[in-house]
Formats: sequence, structure tokens, C-alpha cells
Amino acid sequence: MSSQLHVFSLQTLKHRCLATLKTRSPHISCLAVRDNLLYAAAINEINVFDLSNHSPVDSFNDDPTSGFVKSIAFNNTKIFTAHQDGKIRIWAITLSKKHQLLSTLPTVKDRFLHFMLPKNYVNVRRHKKRLWIEHWDTVSGLVIVNQKGLMYSVSWDKSFKIWNVNNRRCLESVKAHEDAVNTLVVSDNGTVYTGSADGLIRVWERANKVRRHSLVATLDKHKSTVNALALNGDGSVLFSGGCDRSIVVWEKKGENNAENDQVGFVEALWGHSGAILCLINLGDLFVSGSSDRTVRVWQRGKECGFHCSIVLEGHEKPVKSLVAVARGMFEGVFTICSGSLDGEIRVWEISRCSNLKNKSHEISILLDGVPKSC
Repeated sequence: MSSQLHVFSLQTLKHRCLATLKTRSPHISCLAVRDNLLYAAAINEINVFDLSNHSPVDSFNDDPTSGFVKSIAFNNTKIFTAHQDGKIRIWAITLSKKHQLLSTLPTVKDRFLHFMLPKNYVNVRRHKKRLWIEHWDTVSGLVIVNQKGLMYSVSWDKSFKIWNVNNRRCLESVKAHEDAVNTLVVSDNGTVYTGSADGLIRVWERANKVRRHSLVATLDKHKSTVNALALNGDGSVLFSGGCDRSIVVWEKKGENNAENDQVGFVEALWGHSGAILCLINLGDLFVSGSSDRTVRVWQRGKECGFHCSIVLEGHEKPVKSLVAVARGMFEGVFTICSGSLDGEIRVWEISRCSNLKNKSHEISILLDGVPKSC
């Protein structure tokens, strides 16, 4: 096999750790940002920090029966949290900046409207039935599309559900996979991507005038559990990470990023020595966190795909969650937070080198048939 030399340009990135935040409990399971507040779930408790001075503001949901908090999402003044006990909880912020529980999903009213009819029940285990509007296992992810007033939830019960966030009713439930669903993302045009412990990513769309989502594609490149998904800004590129230590890049093949454009494999990225646990998109970059305790920042070369530019180190246990905080005061500065099972949250500043002489550098990589790594 002949070798080929590829040369491509990458911008020089710099990084520094701005702060390290600690929670009362270990095991950061998820992070989310609203305005300038960072929400960090540690086991069953949600901690709130002010990012302007990195100080704690509040903590709530100390109910031990809820289990781990797996995901946090926002809709206007409401906060939605996904829990290990199969429930979705809704919170409001009081005038004193404390968080008050409003309701759980499905609501008592929605249960009452459904419990009388046998057709509203589904078999979940042998000799056990549940209403189709409720998750019966851990709710692992939430996505809220505020423009449409919809919330999407995925669960280890192998389904995803769609909710009206205004009246809090469940609109649809889809049996999505043959094993636990760990993650989802939703594009601006309504395409839903779900990743599962069955190693598959499935693509779901709803045709005009059709009330239910249908499967339009199955993406099969991971050799084990899919843990994380992320979309780029316009939804044309999908990133997926799994227990096989790879990050797979997928891209829509059509010219206009339409709903019916096919999603195709582009490349597999290697570099992490442990499972990929979280991914986020960051402008023209994307960021990955792993059980190898590192965070990696990737950027796309002009000719040769994505490559790792920097590695952020310091966590003592797996990096479970990532969140983009804000764009800096000037072009080219980003802030991200990484949450780890060591109970720490690290706040990182990523910046493009301002020195014009060092603004980009050339890297030559010899490709001889082996997977690329940074």
C-alpha cells in the first residue's frame, strides 16, 4: 500500500483553566447553562453557580428517591430535569432566586385522561403494564425546541417521547431501539437523532400532515454503545461518540440540508484512550469528553478532515458532561465547562492565537491505511 502525504492548515488554539468548582456530592452527571448561571447535577442534587464570580447560588432537589439527575433543559422561566426514577420534573425560580418544584411529567391530569382506556397501556415487562405517556426507566436525555414549544425525552426504556411544554402533555411515544437510549439531538428542521446501547444511531422525521415520527435511516459504524451526539450549527454535520473510543463524523449529502437528505459516514476520529461520554459543538470546533479523564478540542483542516488541536487535562475521573458557556468579549474566545465523576467542574477558556505569525500552522500527516489520531 502506497503512503500519501497530506498537508493542511489549522489555527493555533490556546487554553487556560479559569476556575475549578466543587459540589457537595461527587459524580457530576450533567451540566447546563442558562443566562450566566451554571446548573450542575451531582447525584440527585442540582447545584447552581454564578459564572460571573464562580460562586454558588442555590442547590435543590435533594430527594433521594429521584435517583441521579441525567439531563437539564430550559423553557422560558421553567427548568426541566430528567431523573433516574423515570420522571421529568419541572421547576420555577422564585423571587428569592430559589428553585421550587411545580410538577412532574406526566402530570396527574394527563394520567387521569389516559388511565381508563386499556388501549393507553403498553407491556413493559412480563406481567407489567404502564401508560404509554410515561417513561418506566431512567430518563437519560432532554432537548427543548423553544420555537416549536416541544420537548423531546429519551429513556433507558428504549423509547423517545415528545411533549407540549405549554400544556405539559405527552404527544407521541416512539419505540426507538432494542436497547437503552442514551442520547438525542434535534435539528432545526425537526429531524431527531437517537443514540443507543445497541450501538446504533437512528434518524427520525415526521412528514407533513403526519402526526407520528417514522424511521428514515439507521447509522451503523460504532462497535458498541453510543453515548453522545452533537450537531454543528446548521445541522449538516453530526458527531457521535461511543464506548469503542471513536468519534464518528456524519454529514448530510444533499445541497440544501433538506429533511430528506441522506446522512452519510465521513470519518472516524481516534485519540481518546477511553469511552467517549460527551460531545458539544462550538462554532467551527467541537469538543469531546472521555472516561480517559481528558477533554479534547477538534477542528477541521481545509483538506484533511477533523484533527485534535488541544487536550485539556486535570480531571481525576471520567469527564461526564460538557457545556458551552458563552462567546468571549471579542472574536475567537470561547468558554466551556467540563464536569467529572471526581465531583469537580472546570471552567476553560479556549482562544485562537492573536499573533498573526502564529495564527495558523501546517501539519503533515502520513496516511498509510491506519486510523488517524491527533
